[in-house]
Amino acid sequence: MMLVRTVLRYSLLAWIFCAPALPASIEFSSVDPAKAGWNVAALGEVVAYVQSQRTTGFLVVQDRRVIEEQNWPLPPGAAGFAQNFTHGTYAHGALQEDVASAQKSFVAILAGVAIDKGLLDISKPVSSYLGPGWSKAAPEQESRITVRNLLEMNSGLTEGLKYEADDGTKFFYNTPAYAMLKPVLEKASGKTLDEITRVWLTEPLGMTETLWRQRPGAFSGVGNPTGLYTTPRDMAKLGQLLLDRGKSSGNRVISSEQVAALLQRSPTNPAYGRLWWLNGSSYTLRPAGIRTETSLIPAAPADLVAALGAQDRKIYVVPGRKLIVVRTGQAAPDRNFDQEVWSRIMKAAPKH
Repeated sequence: MMLVRTVLRYSLLAWIFCAPALPASIEFSSVDPAKAGWNVAALGEVVAYVQSQRTTGFLVVQDRRVIEEQNWPLPPGAAGFAQNFTHGTYAHGALQEDVASAQKSFVAILAGVAIDKGLLDISKPVSSYLGPGWSKAAPEQESRITVRNLLEMNSGLTEGLKYEADDGTKFFYNTPAYAMLKPVLEKASGKTLDEITRVWLTEPLGMTETLWRQRPGAFSGVGNPTGLYTTPRDMAKLGQLLLDRGKSSGNRVISSEQVAALLQRSPTNPAYGRLWWLNGSSYTLRPAGIRTETSLIPAAPADLVAALGAQDRKIYVVPGRKLIVVRTGQAAPDRNFDQEVWSRIMKAAPKH
């Protein structure tokens, strides 16, 4: 009997010490903004401005410390928005919202992980994963469109997936073409988008409030029928993954090389990488083909990168300041929101 107990004891110890460790998730602590060097009065002006812009969630994190966090309910008259963009409220007060095109930056991370795992080669044609006929281009035109073209928004296709320009020659912010990356990742991995998102991203980062859902019928014609529903805290964890160069509390999620590749300026738009927006360029090609002779957000630090979506969903990440700013809610009435909020943030932030 003693021998059996001894064997069991050592077997248990062996299991404890040899079992794979659960991934350590990203956590944020709280701090007094004044003690962190922030101008409290100026920070109050940031919050007042953001609240005036139909915002539901606003979060500022610096060096893993929460500087400011606000969650506001939707105002009266927002029933249509609630039906189409939200899925309940968490106990801590944050709405779980469809982050619109900010989902693209999450998918970019998944693509980078797939490359790390040897499952995805973005230099290959899309048709090598999806087969011929995934677009409405001629077969010879379609065969030249690579996965990288989808990541950089230069496939040369229209929103109807028809040929318009040679691949790699023209930036066009094309959501239906981007959406082809989802089945590409599923084919490359042999798993569903839900599975790879959970195993590769949300579980390692501790993003417990993030998942894919079928969008309501109002989105049936947008060419991207699945929405990523999440909260500001989870969005900030994605930003922290970038700041930590692909690690989550010491555990490698995506290689630093792939993080760098995501943020490398694309040849057809210096303000765009691989599904991430980049500040600091001499000009910017924006959605709808608009060109401005400025950086993405002139008031923001030049090293800012961003995940941006309709209804002014924002994940701003500033590596040089270890800073993450998240905004969710309805579309801001001020169409110059990016510039205005950053002019205020820079007044409130510690001097760099």
